[in-house]
Amino acid sequence: METKKTTPQRREFLAKSAAVTLGALAFPNILRAQTKEIRVGIIHPMTGLVAYSGQHCRLGSMLAIEHINNNGGIKSLGGAKITPVLGDSQGRVEVGVAEVERMNEAGVAAYVGCYNSPVVIAATQAAAKYETPFVVDVGSSDLIVSRGLKNVFRFSPGFGQCVDTGISALDDINKAAGSPAKTVVLVHESGEMGTGTVKLLQDRLPNIGFEVIDVIAHDNPARSFDNVALRLRSLKPDLVMHTGYANEYQLLARTLKRFKVPTTQFSIMGAGFGIKFLRESPDAAAYQIDVNHWYRPEDARAQALKKEVEARNHDFIYEVFCSYNAMLLLADALERAGSTDKAALTASLAESTWSDHFMPYGPTQFVDGQNQGGRAAALQVLNNEIEMIHPTEFASAKAVFPNPEFS
Repeated sequence: METKKTTPQRREFLAKSAAVTLGALAFPNILRAQTKEIRVGIIHPMTGLVAYSGQHCRLGSMLAIEHINNNGGIKSLGGAKITPVLGDSQGRVEVGVAEVERMNEAGVAAYVGCYNSPVVIAATQAAAKYETPFVVDVGSSDLIVSRGLKNVFRFSPGFGQCVDTGISALDDINKAAGSPAKTVVLVHESGEMGTGTVKLLQDRLPNIGFEVIDVIAHDNPARSFDNVALRLRSLKPDLVMHTGYANEYQLLARTLKRFKVPTTQFSIMGAGFGIKFLRESPDAAAYQIDVNHWYRPEDARAQALKKEVEARNHDFIYEVFCSYNAMLLLADALERAGSTDKAALTASLAESTWSDHFMPYGPTQFVDGQNQGGRAAALQVLNNEIEMIHPTEFASAKAVFPNPEFS
């Protein structure tokens, strides 16, 4: 048998190979940190009835990923970049679940999504089978965080907390104006978000001196609110409180304006309240009040992101900055975990005290999957601008209440 000669070059190669092997044994954590990419599943309704909102959710997520990667990636993982795995739920439960399954096969470490509450509920349940952490950027139903799923982390508040904030804000605003409003009609979409919110409102409005004189449900999509407007005009409530998705919210507001219904519109989680509505229907939007997600008006980071979004010909609405900050929350958890292991990442999210956001929130603190630091805000359209009017420590303007057009 022929014996190979050990040349100087071969001795050098063997020495280097041995050094690498010893290095791997001595420093396994360092080598594990050299992850090239971190796959994150991003699921939103890019098509369908709520595509406008879903597209802005994705925009926020993608801008956050761009900023994270441009700033060195996840440093504890050797500068690994976040790679988005994109999905379109179409606003449909079965499609959202299918996207979770597809992304699991693609090896995602976590998910971010999904906007529609029914889709969020189903998608997070599907992800739980694989013990994959799921950061909910927007999704209002409190069923999302009441099922005991350990993989679910909702960054923004749901309708329970938003109702609490809305009741407090309405009480303060009404009292500051001399308590002119005493009666209210509740209008809501007939799904989980609308019915859940209205149940809470019915229970809590009497505690601040309001009488609920009627409750009106509507389907999604709704083609006309003419009959609702006629009913409201006969009832003459001081307030109309609507909870629904964007198309129906805006259609109702325009219809009430057209029928000259003498009331003040005060919504909680009115999805259609925003820049697009103000731009397209300024008369109908004037003096409307909504309790929803918002950013700190004075924060320079928020203003910089607003400019960047508008430069890309998009609207700076809550879907953008909720998704943006939710992705930053996940990045912080990855940084602290120093791993893409699902159990480690879930534990890192559960222990999060992240505060490097520009929302009117405190540090994150998850209890049963809900961020206790999340906080909604009361907003009003004043002088063709959306202003924060409550809480007072972040307010950019004083509330005009009731609607001066009918007072």
